[in-house]
Amino acid sequence: MTARARILTLLGAVLVLAAVAVTSVLHATARADRRGLPQAGGPRVSPAEVTLTAPGRMVFRNMAWGPHRDELTTVPSADPAAPRTASGLKCLRFHAAAGTGVCLQAVHGPVSDTYRALILDARLEERARYDVPGIPSRARVSPSGHFAAWTAFVGGDSYAGTDFSTRAAIVDVRTGRLIPTLEKFRVVKDGRPYTSPDVNFWGVTFAADDRTFYATLATKGRTYLVRGDLAANTLTTVHQNVECPSLSPDGTRIAYKKRVPGLPRDAPWHLYVLDLRTMRETPLAEPRSVDDQAVWQDPRTIVYALPGDYGADLYAVPADGTGHSRRISTAAVSPAFTGRPAAPAPHSGH
Repeated sequence: MTARARILTLLGAVLVLAAVAVTSVLHATARADRRGLPQAGGPRVSPAEVTLTAPGRMVFRNMAWGPHRDELTTVPSADPAAPRTASGLKCLRFHAAAGTGVCLQAVHGPVSDTYRALILDARLEERARYDVPGIPSRARVSPSGHFAAWTAFVGGDSYAGTDFSTRAAIVDVRTGRLIPTLEKFRVVKDGRPYTSPDVNFWGVTFAADDRTFYATLATKGRTYLVRGDLAANTLTTVHQNVECPSLSPDGTRIAYKKRVPGLPRDAPWHLYVLDLRTMRETPLAEPRSVDDQAVWQDPRTIVYALPGDYGADLYAVPADGTGHSRRISTAAVSPAFTGRPAAPAPHSGH
């Protein structure tokens, strides 16, 4: 091949790559433009005030295409398909309890995104903000509203594999005291102190006593439910094969996702409920793999997200293993049920 032919070939390759890049940018721009338009047949969304103390409400991230996509919106919890009220505040992940909210946001930069956690009051006004060291994945507020927690991916971006790293943080919203990582806590595994460089924690859920919490510990290819003590700075293993725990309103049961042998590597989980008094596991009537930290709508009902046409849809299933799952809301994720009183603090054994 002559030098001229090589130059022409190289120029042709450059032009092809440039065309591909332009096409990709135009496609992404067109898709972003479409997301700004309301979808045909989608939920009706209109702006108005949203609060975290209104009784009988579900507040969640709206995934429906249109001008209010990604905003916190609210509907009656008894009628989740009702028209939505949008707040104007955008969140990637969200949770709320007792008039306190936590909103995990992306901050779009010219080269890459950064992330932050906003602590919100009952009127969604910012009380404090904290840097988040990676892609947000989980968020929780304690039943009292005194503590908030979040988890971020700081390496990798999926719980399905083993090549990821997470960072779980807890903040006392009254004082601003931040625990930036649970890796500083002392771990007690199988009754003995445990240290390992590969430990990961995620999916914090709080008890009502402002001291006890639960989370997932991963180490040596296994996952464990751990009980945390905010006063003693300890984490104690409770049960194996538990991920993304969610404590029931009365503090006696944990809803979680469990890896089940034989399921696909990228979709390995089923939903279970663990009775903390008997350690009895109950599989729930959701046949699909669920990659979410479920929430308790009430003592009888578990709510969680599954992939949908516009990102995610919300489903509900009985907490006792009976019945069947049902879709309750399209184009929605990260729900919190507001206006219910905090459960009395159970005896924690401390």
